[in-house]
Amino acid sequence: MKALNAIVMGSRRLIPSKIVCVGRNYAEHIEELGNETPDEMVVFIKPNSAISETLRATQQEPLHYEGEICFVVEDGRFSAVGFGIDLTKRGLQSKLKAKGLPWERAKAFDGAAVFSDFAPLDDDIGALSLTLDINGKRAQTGDTSMMLYKPEAVLAELKTFMTLNDGDIVMTGTPKGVGIVQAGDLFEGRIIADGRPIVSGCWLAEA
Repeated sequence: MKALNAIVMGSRRLIPSKIVCVGRNYAEHIEELGNETPDEMVVFIKPNSAISETLRATQQEPLHYEGEICFVVEDGRFSAVGFGIDLTKRGLQSKLKAKGLPWERAKAFDGAAVFSDFAPLDDDIGALSLTLDINGKRAQTGDTSMMLYKPEAVLAELKTFMTLNDGDIVMTGTPKGVGIVQAGDLFEGRIIADGRPIVSGCWLAEA
């Protein structure tokens, strides 16, 4: 049986029981994919087995990258923040959505979530933003002020219907600028707090 995957927060390694993802949380991303703005917060789950240290590109089914501000949950609150890449089989997702079927085959596969280390947060989350550069060129930018559901609202809503275990990750959605992962591309993601970079990750996409 394969060991559970871990994330790094400071000097600790934590094992998330699940990754809870918020979809359609940036208006411009909703527009770029031609989706409708939902009446309620869109939530889906990635299992622990989706976590990977390697960013992969595939020829059989092109993968789309989605850079996101991500949080670790401890003691019922967001204790740390990191940069995450939500990988999506966009063609498959579109087919499933057209049939009214769940997205798990397009979102929850092995290797579908890649994370930087996580930096501890104070009780006040403050102003957080993300940047994603691919091959040195800016691909995505976003911040919490652009979210339809801000981090604290996301946490409060999730608590109304599910248990969040210590170490679980919450991915808060992606801004506009998503695209296909190409083998050999260099991805550099950063989380910025009050104008200061606090954590980053770097990945070379492998075939």
